Amino acid sequence: MTVPRYWRNIGAHYRLEGIRCKSCGEVSFPPRSSCPKCHSKDVEVVQLPRKGKVVSFSLLRSPPNGFEAYVPYYVVVVELENGVRVLGTLTDVFGEVKEGMEVEAVFRKISEDGEEGLIHYGTKFRPIA
Repeated sequence: MTVPRYWRNIGAHYRLEGIRCKSCGEVSFPPRSSCPKCHSKDVEVVQLPRKGKVVSFSLLRSPPNGFEAYVPYYVVVVELENGVRVLGTLTDVFGEVKEGMEVEAVFRKISEDGEEGLIHYGTKFRPIA
């Protein structure tokens, strides 16, 4: 990922920010420069809810390059309290994962570049007890 793209995506990855269209009211994630519904460029950055429910999930045992140390792990589609759906990973799982399970967004380590490299952080989801 290039440095400019990394900096543009910080809000989405670190603060779970999306956009709200000032024309039609559509809220979406990830943030973009125009509304995906009406294509208006009149959008504002908004903080998305931190809680939601699992809509779909998959247990990954054969990960993409760079994530071999984290298997197995769950990839989830979470529908936030405002209806926006977000793709993420599940952390702190100690029981059964199921659709409809309530989760909350948390700040966690995503990956690292080798033993002495840069550590990447971002948003993951954990079950609400």
